Amino acid sequence: MSVPTPDQLLDFSGKVVLVTGGGRGIGAGLALRFAEAGADVALSFFSSEAGANQVVQSIQALDRNAVAVQADVRSRADVERLVEKTVEELGALDVLVNNAGVDPLASLLEMTDEQWDEVVDTNLRGVFLCTQLGAAQMIRQGSAGSIVNIASIEAQNPAAMHSHYDATKAGIVMHTMAAARELGEHDIRVNVVSPGLIWEEGLEEAWPDGVSRYLTAAPLRRLGLPDDVGDACLFLASAAARWITGANLVVDGGVLTSTAY
Repeated sequence: MSVPTPDQLLDFSGKVVLVTGGGRGIGAGLALRFAEAGADVALSFFSSEAGANQVVQSIQALDRNAVAVQADVRSRADVERLVEKTVEELGALDVLVNNAGVDPLASLLEMTDEQWDEVVDTNLRGVFLCTQLGAAQMIRQGSAGSIVNIASIEAQNPAAMHSHYDATKAGIVMHTMAAARELGEHDIRVNVVSPGLIWEEGLEEAWPDGVSRYLTAAPLRRLGLPDDVGDACLFLASAAARWITGANLVVDGGVLTSTAY
């Protein structure tokens, strides 16, 4: 096996990356970051069509190819169509980033079955379906592939009103490890990124107490940015991480180092 030179490690020229939930927030940042590294990018959206189209335009402005596909990651038929459209429009599928997810607040004692199912089906079933069908496409191509799942530090450190969300993110971490074992023989690596609190417009106004507490707890004394998560995904999907699979990369400014007692 030839070893890439340092300038080749994060070069995604000629690669096709699919980012689910790419119409806004972290997903939009991930899609743009991969395009900046040379990739052509497909992104799925559920309801953020305007945002997804704007991301596509931004990627095309970088002279990269891009396509946005409406898809519900809870639906096998939709995910099949998403993978097919990616290959039809961009020619292949080399990297899959499972980012799509929801994080509503709900008390454990008052949570409805519908609230539980929405989060579990979107966050966990969605990762399963996209991983299964995305990996099948990579195997058909006969080329190496990489899958990066987006979890959360709440997989390790639970939050109030988030028992459904926390369960799915912990499930994603273990699903990643299991998938890495099974897909390694096909030269497909599977890893997970667990972000901490990531800045978005209006966050300080909507949750001033939480932001303040996070900044106090984090040794690096700032919130994360979508690019911080994007760079972690770039690394894990790249040749720089060619002997890494089944790993959980925590990107939280060090907040999990806080003493728990």
